[in-house]
Amino acid sequence: MVGPAPTVAATRVAVRRMLHGIRKDALVLVACSGGADSLALAAATAFVAPRMGLRAGLITIDHGLQDGSDRRAAAVAAWGESVDLRPALVVSVDVSGRPGGPEAAAREARYDAILETARACQANSVLLGHTRDDQAETVLLALARGAGPRGMAAMPDRRDVEGVALLRPLLDMSRDETRKACAAMGLEPWEDPHNLDPSYARSRVRGSALPALVDALGPGVVSNLARTARLLAQDAEALDVLAAEELERSKLEEGLSVAMLEALLPALRARALHSWALSLGCSPAALSHRHVTALEALVTSWHGQGAVHLPGGIRAARVAGVLRVVTE
Repeated sequence: MVGPAPTVAATRVAVRRMLHGIRKDALVLVACSGGADSLALAAATAFVAPRMGLRAGLITIDHGLQDGSDRRAAAVAAWGESVDLRPALVVSVDVSGRPGGPEAAAREARYDAILETARACQANSVLLGHTRDDQAETVLLALARGAGPRGMAAMPDRRDVEGVALLRPLLDMSRDETRKACAAMGLEPWEDPHNLDPSYARSRVRGSALPALVDALGPGVVSNLARTARLLAQDAEALDVLAAEELERSKLEEGLSVAMLEALLPALRARALHSWALSLGCSPAALSHRHVTALEALVTSWHGQGAVHLPGGIRAARVAGVLRVVTE
């Protein structure tokens, strides 16, 4: 008996490993654009999930940014139903009026819609089709904007967001492998023209920067960048745990102890202040390195400066040795 093509088997194994431990009869959704990565992932999930006693559905997002995007989304959903991915849902989003550039706005709208739909469906998890190539691109983009270890850790294989697990089974597979898997299954992926549009930073990294690195340093650079992300993710997780402990020790009834914060190593202090700002209600998307640096200055470079303005209209100041929220 002839088994599946190696790349098809690899996608199924990756999905099976990621879904291990999910309770029987739970619903998992696959976010599928119709591109090779998410299409290979959806096909693998349609095969694996029922054999593990799980229900599997599909969600595709129509950003409305291209002519015919609604027809493409409908075609992806129809294909999902044909392979028993049910429900197979089309969700339209409006990316206008969101902060950041068009890439960031589309990404934020997409994730908001995916999470909202997953909760509405009571889905346990959502599977995302990011590959090793996507991870390498994300590391390069993080380097370009001067990100620290958390940013360069790039995309985790699992992230829990308010009761929904975002899962990335294909981070150890290449984009070329997902294309070969689609070809082996007779699937025709959709090629998003935005992936070739040089006005988008990720498209420039994908089309020029990363290929130039491969030419200069060899094909192993993609795997090495992805491995760097995994290693930094482990380090960042450890530092986050330590910073959370120190943040708890620094808490006073009216705010945070400046003396306790000042005694911390810089890496722990920055993380503690970042977490504190988030706990005050700052938007994660709007909270930047600049804000955290200004908070740190209240601790380590105090010379009587005024309050720091944080996202969401929040103001933090140093008052009698305490870092606290102020209203005046």
